Formats: sequence, C-alpha cells, structure tokens
Amino acid sequence: MSDTGRGVPHRRVVVQELTSLDGFVAGRSGELDFFEAVPDYGEVDRYNLRLLAGTDLALLGRRTYQMFSDYWPTEQAQGEVVAETVNSIPKLVFSSTLDSAPWGDREPAQLWSGDAVDRVQRLRQEQSGDMIVWGSISLARSLLAAELVDEIQLHVIPVLLGHGRRFLDEDTGMHSLTLLESKGYDSGVVTLRYRVGRAT
Repeated sequence: MSDTGRGVPHRRVVVQELTSLDGFVAGRSGELDFFEAVPDYGEVDRYNLRLLAGTDLALLGRRTYQMFSDYWPTEQAQGEVVAETVNSIPKLVFSSTLDSAPWGDREPAQLWSGDAVDRVQRLRQEQSGDMIVWGSISLARSLLAAELVDEIQLHVIPVLLGHGRRFLDEDTGMHSLTLLESKGYDSGVVTLRYRVGRAT
C-alpha cells in the first residue's frame, strides 16, 4: 500500500515496460523483434520475481492480453523463470471488443469494457496488493496522465531502434521522477525503477 499524500492509503499502480535505449517499446508496426537483442533474460526474470512479490493484479490492454495469452500458458513458455508467476497472477483486461479472455487452462482474465481510468481509480481504494501494467501502452499512458501511476519500472534493452512506438507521448504531461533503484546485468539490460510525482 502507498499513500496519496493526503493520509489515505491506496493500492499502488506499477507500470513495467521493456524498452530500447532510445525509448521505443515496439517497432512502427508494433513488432517486438528487438527483444531478441538479448538472448537470455534469465537474470532479469529472476530479479523481476522479487519486484512482483507484492503484486496481485495485472492490468492489460487487448493487444497485450492477446500476445501474452498466446504464449505464457502454452508449452512454449515452459521453463521460463517467470512463467508460473505470470500465469497465476489474476488479470483484468480492458477491452470493448472481446467477449471473453481465456488464459489456457488457467483462470480466465476478467474483462472490463468501461472507462479504464475510473475502474483503476476504484481498484486503488481496495485493501490489497500492487497492480501492474505490462506493455499495454495506451493504458499506461492514460493512467499516467490521470496521475494514477505510483512507480515506473523499465527494463532497458541494449539496442537503438531509431524509430517505432515510444513508451510515452506529449499527452502524458511532465512528471517528476525519483530514482528508487538501478540494476545492471551481464546481458546488458538495465532495470530502472522510479517513483512517479505529480504532473506539472
């Protein structure tokens, strides 16, 4: 639990992204092949398990849900360090087009077709663990613009894309950030954790 600054505790919202060194999270057409610049994410994943220890709800947009559900609950992901954690965390998918959100043979994700900002604001008032946004750039941007994000965690991949889809845009506003932790790995990936201040 965190504090709003007005003495009212709330669930924290954490945004976690994989990004290139120049701030891109996908190619121009949404491709993620730049992830292959790192052949082994084992170190990052083992560290990430600690970051996820207090998390009990994952917030996903439709595209990220579809990409994740096509991989993580399948045999292809067996042996991945974080597979069991990713598969077992309850999930909430924001989509106005999906009728259901299955997750292999695991518990299906919940669906929410209404306003994401309003839903997350209500969820923040519950007495529970952290909520994490994986990928889901449009969702992450809207929550940050609404000042609902408490922490940003970036896994920076050692590659320069030069073009593509950026993590943030001009609509998210200016926010002060406080560095909480930085961690480098032999793979060249660097994890950065920032506390998010209010927009200015």
